[in-house]
Order: sequence, then structure tokens, then C-alpha cells
Amino acid sequence: MRTGATLRPHQRGAQKLLAQYGDRLLYVRYRYDEQRKTRLKTVELIVEKQPWEPQRARKVGDQLVAIQVAVSEMDIRNQVKRAGGVWNPQRRVWELRYDQVISLGLTHRIVPTEGRLLNVETHWLLYGETCFYP
Repeated sequence: MRTGATLRPHQRGAQKLLAQYGDRLLYVRYRYDEQRKTRLKTVELIVEKQPWEPQRARKVGDQLVAIQVAVSEMDIRNQVKRAGGVWNPQRRVWELRYDQVISLGLTHRIVPTEGRLLNVETHWLLYGETCFYP
């Protein structure tokens, strides 16, 4: 069975079904069954509507994330450097691939990305008395 035309509710060919189903109508499709030599007209309807909150986007393994490491944490800094971490002097954070951060067990040190508001604790760690640089 193959699909022919797919129509939106206000397109020509879907008007009668729009009158019948109203706002619940999403699509009208014409399907062709070559074995039975028939054309089928199908509809896609909304049958339930509920509020929904999307999940936060997950980080991908090769995505760069910023992590915080204090000056006095030489062993952690060396681990980050060996794993391919790069110092970002503008943000005063280390940037490292997310999969490497997971393997080092440093997910609790991830800093929010630019463009997002920093929480008070992160702001203090970045701009307070403790200074983060290599």
C-alpha cells in the first residue's frame, strides 16, 4: 500500500471532513492498495489533549561542557588536561567533552552554558574570592 496525497484540514479535498471533525482533524491521506485495486481515504484525529512538560535536552557525548576546577585542585586539573580539556580564560572554566566529564566523575562540576542565568553558588565560585584559572 502506498500513500498518495496528504492534505491539511483547510486544503481542497478535506473540506467535508473538516466540517465533520472540526478542530480535531489533523490530516487527510489518500492511500492506494494495488492488490485490491482500491483507494482509501484516512484521517488523523486528535482524541486527547493534556498538558505536557518536555524533558530537558540531554547532553551528547561529544558536546563541550564547561567545568569548574579551583587553582588548588592540581590533580583534578591534570586529569582534565590529560583528557583533552582546554582552559577558557574568558569564562574562567575548563572545557571538556561531556563523555570525558562522565568518565572522570566530574558531572557535579558542570557550569551552566552562556546565555543562561547562573545560580548564586556558581556565580560565587566563578566570580567570588576563589579564582579559577590553570
